[in-house]
Amino acid sequence: MSGIIPILAAGLVLGIGAVLAASFMGRSKGGTKTKNRDAIMKEANKKLVQNPRDHEALLAVGDIYYQEETWDLALRTYETLSELTAAHPTLDEFTIYQRYGIAALKLNQSAEAHKALSTAMTINPEDFEVNYNLGNLEFQRKNYEKAIFYFQKARIRDPEHAPTLRGLGHSLFKTKKYKEALAFIRKAIDLAPDDKESLYTLAECYYEANQTEQALKIFAHLRADPVMGPSACLFSGTINMNQHQHDKAIEDFEIGLKHENIKPEILIELKYRLATAYLREQEIAKAISLLREVQGINPSYKDVNVLITRYQELNANKNLQIYLMAPQADFIALCRKIVMGYYSRAKIKVTNISVNKSDGVDILAEVDTPKWSDVVMFRFNRSQGSVGELIVRDFHSHIKEVKAGKGICITPGGFSEEAKRYTEARLIDLIAKEKFTAMLNSVDVRSARITGQTAK
Repeated sequence: MSGIIPILAAGLVLGIGAVLAASFMGRSKGGTKTKNRDAIMKEANKKLVQNPRDHEALLAVGDIYYQEETWDLALRTYETLSELTAAHPTLDEFTIYQRYGIAALKLNQSAEAHKALSTAMTINPEDFEVNYNLGNLEFQRKNYEKAIFYFQKARIRDPEHAPTLRGLGHSLFKTKKYKEALAFIRKAIDLAPDDKESLYTLAECYYEANQTEQALKIFAHLRADPVMGPSACLFSGTINMNQHQHDKAIEDFEIGLKHENIKPEILIELKYRLATAYLREQEIAKAISLLREVQGINPSYKDVNVLITRYQELNANKNLQIYLMAPQADFIALCRKIVMGYYSRAKIKVTNISVNKSDGVDILAEVDTPKWSDVVMFRFNRSQGSVGELIVRDFHSHIKEVKAGKGICITPGGFSEEAKRYTEARLIDLIAKEKFTAMLNSVDVRSARITGQTAK
């Protein structure tokens, strides 16, 4: 054991000595590099004082500025060098224009960058940096076909470069080549998993390729993302609305609105879509509140004013809600109640109920009053629009078919002039919005039930 300790001590001393030597050599090299850089700059600047267009001195300082990423000085230097290429054929024209373009790109001078890189491309059409950066510039200009061309060339030089694959995928998406875009965006995400924007575009590609479930999974994953979350919620909710999954759509829109710093155009659309989803679920008070918020942001947004006007009345009139929006069984129960109370001091017996072609209902009733008795056909139209002549003609045919003596055609909207003229010489009464509203207000729907009758 005593023999081993001196050996270990000696080894430790040697190890420390080696580390110190390496450290010293590293500092020495760094110092030499700094010294060389300073010497080059000093010599070059001396030449430039005598001749500001000394191409050798400009090449020397330009290389240093470029390597150190001092982009403003690099840009001015290579711009000057580009003007000297014709007078000095020995200059590396490609490198000068390539670096000139990249420096301009770094400084967001896209027009200068495009011009310089396009010149470099004519000299060396296969260079990766030139093609990749031109692809980005064309994408920014929305010249997506040109962007695809440059990204494809860059991909040949570096097939695993994630930004190139990303740019190519996004460009293909913009040109509606969704299936082609899918492959490149997927690969770009494999190489750069934190790229949430590409993940969002991937979901859009799945949606456009009719792979809706895949799209919804990605949008659901992105809903909590602080940047992409609001847009993902809007898209996911819209898909669910289109599939009549209103409860899921409401959840999507509500999550979207919980985010902070939402883009104004996304915020107003989330509120609008959530309001329409609430309307589908007959939560009218919530819908109106949101619609008023939308109106406060943009008074002329879509049909928000029309919706507020229409549904404010609905919100104040439970019977009207049932008539226009309730399931068919509740709608028919209300219509039956209206029929039973239509004639005062009359015995009324409903003998038949049938759903008509326009999603309304026809109710046949035997009416017995102190002065007369007859069979009366009632037609209830659910649409708030104008009832036209064709619907009235169809109703008249049904009256004759069942041998009813009279018809009552009821609508929450109005009747066209043609419909009114058609009924002038026929035993059909037209009940439009004003009289209809008065009828609704007189009905107590709490006791409205369909007893012994079914819709046919």
